[in-house]
Amino acid sequence: MANKKENHIQKVLEEQQSRQAGYRERALKMFPWVCAHCGREFEGKRVKELTIHHKDHNHDNNPPDGSNWELLCIYCHDNEHCRDQVADAYSDEVAGSTSDSWGTTNPFAGLGDMLKGKL
Repeated sequence: MANKKENHIQKVLEEQQSRQAGYRERALKMFPWVCAHCGREFEGKRVKELTIHHKDHNHDNNPPDGSNWELLCIYCHDNEHCRDQVADAYSDEVAGSTSDSWGTTNPFAGLGDMLKGKL
């Protein structure tokens, strides 16, 4: 059973790598080798530091014109996905709170009384 599962995982990974190689190759032919976020230029062996980012985050959406792709350096690509994770975490936090409790805390409540007592 475990061997069958391992074979399935290996097959899925190989298919994913094959698909990625295809759109990466096309994107590198279509776009200048420049990170779309930070503007760093890449050439030679450093081109491997450029990644293909799917703007809609759907890795199966690979239109022939490349309209769902942008080249990002590995640092900007990581940053892009981290921002999404942070936004998702905040949206989960907001969804779990009630509208009455969100943003109603007043950090200066009672400050006037405190100042009156000390002056």
